[in-house]
Amino acid sequence: MIVDDSLTVRTIFSRMVDADERLTVTGTAATAEQALMKLRTTPVDVILLDLEMPGMGGLEALPKFLEERAEAKVLVISALTDEGAHHTLSALAMGAADTMLKPQPGRFNDDYRARLIEKIYALGGDEQAAATVSTAAPAAPAPAAQGEKRKAGKLLAIGASTGGIHALNIVLRALPESFRSPILVTQHLPVSFMAVFAKQVEMASGRPAILADEGIPIEAGKIYIAPGQAHMLVRRAGTRFTTGLSIDPARSGCTPSVDPMLDSASDALDGRATALILSGMGRDGVHGALKLHAHGGTVLAQDEESSAVWGMPRAVTEAGLTSAVLPPERLADAVVAAADAEAWN
Repeated sequence: MIVDDSLTVRTIFSRMVDADERLTVTGTAATAEQALMKLRTTPVDVILLDLEMPGMGGLEALPKFLEERAEAKVLVISALTDEGAHHTLSALAMGAADTMLKPQPGRFNDDYRARLIEKIYALGGDEQAAATVSTAAPAAPAPAAQGEKRKAGKLLAIGASTGGIHALNIVLRALPESFRSPILVTQHLPVSFMAVFAKQVEMASGRPAILADEGIPIEAGKIYIAPGQAHMLVRRAGTRFTTGLSIDPARSGCTPSVDPMLDSASDALDGRATALILSGMGRDGVHGALKLHAHGGTVLAQDEESSAVWGMPRAVTEAGLTSAVLPPERLADAVVAAADAEAWN
């Protein structure tokens, strides 16, 4: 279903979707009120939602959509503005699954359509179709991690993509104040969203959240977030640890990518780190998790039932790397159990 107050946008999106013979537009709506009425009688897998509409706005309508059609995944089509970023991230925290920027007039091109269709397939549960654009080789399977003795984690590194923000907020809120290990977060988002995302993470977690840059000291009780234009790394200089940045192409093709974060954390800490892979499309993170696991670190993942897209968590789970696969509400306990009791220096 396509929900947007612009007839032009509804028409363009309808044509893009209908051009794929495996997809069907089950309905369109110019207002949230119209959409709610149609949702009561119309089966829907994916909803394309504009947040800025007359009458009931998209943010107000979102929980009503999810209540009416709990199985539907919401893809927010966001304006390229600070206000648009704030509203979109609020929607993602409330349970929307993913976002795409709404292009300027004349920019609805083939590349945009390909990315839109990829997201629709992933949200609709067809991860195989969505992955046809990916060329990353699968990681070699590792022995199952359950029951193994792993090194205590001095740092928590979280990777997430589609549907991950909602899960991330749940995990961060559930962590006790006594958990003081530094937290690194790589979340797939547009560059323009990152400053707002950091502020929202800080509010949700009650911990300082900092956009990573070259040479920022990694300190206890703080959260470090990968900027949208580069991968976040962990660097070591003697007994000190800092964040670093890299723009080298990642195996997953993502920027920022989870793999470089986990690779560098494994090297800098000799495997004394915990990786948490949340909901997301694709396989980003599996190579870094494989390295961390080989160095003795712990890998945790979100379960399939609670994931908007069980792609990234599935990759590390099926590779035999995970010590636990749980819903977000229970992952915080697993993180604490895997952590090093000694304070971060």
